[in-house]
Amino acid sequence: MSKQPKVIVLRTAGTNCDSETAFAFAHFGAQVDSVHIDALYRHETHLREYHILAVPGGFTYGDDIESGRILANELRHHLGADLGEFIAAGKLIIGICNGFQVLVKAGILPGPVDAATLTAKKTSQTVSLTHNDSGKFEDRWTYLRVEGHSVWTKGLDELVYYPVAHAEGKFVADPDLLQRLSGSHQIAFRYCSFEGNDPAYPENPNGSLGDVAGITDPSGRILGLMPHPERHFFTTQHPFWTRLSVNGRLGQGALIFENGVNYAREHFCQ
Repeated sequence: MSKQPKVIVLRTAGTNCDSETAFAFAHFGAQVDSVHIDALYRHETHLREYHILAVPGGFTYGDDIESGRILANELRHHLGADLGEFIAAGKLIIGICNGFQVLVKAGILPGPVDAATLTAKKTSQTVSLTHNDSGKFEDRWTYLRVEGHSVWTKGLDELVYYPVAHAEGKFVADPDLLQRLSGSHQIAFRYCSFEGNDPAYPENPNGSLGDVAGITDPSGRILGLMPHPERHFFTTQHPFWTRLSVNGRLGQGALIFENGVNYAREHFCQ
């Protein structure tokens, strides 16, 4: 009999989307543990026991210094070897909103990153997520064009509709690196108009270069995105769902979590 896929939802001071993220994975049959980072420090819980690491949204450590920076430094300096082992084993990581900021600033995305580099604490940041061009917190729903080849985005509609809620979501990268990410199919989501065309503000809510809303590592197993798929898990969470012709009760964000659980079940739980 197959074992359950195991998901660790990492939390610390200021995390506030862990319950919704845990619910999304559990809905598809995963065993989900919401674990404070201190438990990993104290070796009360071990990352190697899990198949999926989720770094959810929130405002970790009050976004002091900059969004995600402190938690990113904790991951690099205290859990680098564990993360290296986890990634080398081909396991899955997803970072949503603040979690995306953490993965970028820890040097895990856009990758590739290997176990030796993480163990030696030598990862370097090559892209960033910085202050919105609007100069304010953006809390709105956005259309996204799905691109790339990722475990997480398999089977998604060409256009999806997820909410954003951030003040530091502008994706920035060197133009040559941005072009390489596009060429290697690492751009998973781009902001777009409701017709799928190039966006203007507020369709691109933060001014991200290349309209980038989410990226993966080269393997497609590590995903980071600023919009919140866990907040469009049910169709009734859509802001005008009563005017839509909907098929079923699950919203457009649900498949991301189902994909992760199914991949873990197939590759690690037989």
